[in-house]
Amino acid sequence: RAALYAHENGFDVIATTNATSRWKDAKQVDDSGQRAASRYEGLHYWAYDWQSDEMTLRKYQISAENRFYKQEYCGCSYSLRDSNDWRKANGIPKIQIGGDTAGLGERYFSDPLTDAAEESQDVVDEFFAQANEIADAGADRAERKKALEMYKSRRKNEKDDGVVNGLNNW
Repeated sequence: RAALYAHENGFDVIATTNATSRWKDAKQVDDSGQRAASRYEGLHYWAYDWQSDEMTLRKYQISAENRFYKQEYCGCSYSLRDSNDWRKANGIPKIQIGGDTAGLGERYFSDPLTDAAEESQDVVDEFFAQANEIADAGADRAERKKALEMYKSRRKNEKDDGVVNGLNNW
């Protein structure tokens, strides 16, 4: 619809913010944008590598400056399910939808360096590698449980007073 709107209103370039997150497949997003633009003569899709360390940090600087809402998953039911499976395996509270509190971390962006670190390429790559192992286990509960064993050593550390000290990985 963006390409059609651009064409009908005299724009010659379209772009998207969907590829700013390392959690998204930039090639898939860019391919879709290029296909949409190719339907209209003179319309171009602007592809840019938004997933560099510099752009990731800049995105979080803008988000913190404007106190943007921090959604804890992409918004689809599959992401909610898979993220909560991962959190359960890591001893992390479930995703909280809406409200003033988050299941993990802050509800609003506030610290660009911390927020950018949560989206480092290493974190994203490791998450998807582990998610693929769990997906490969399929519906077999025993196999899924075995695949989730990889998270055992990553549970929250607690100080002597019982206050959460942090996570071993994310």
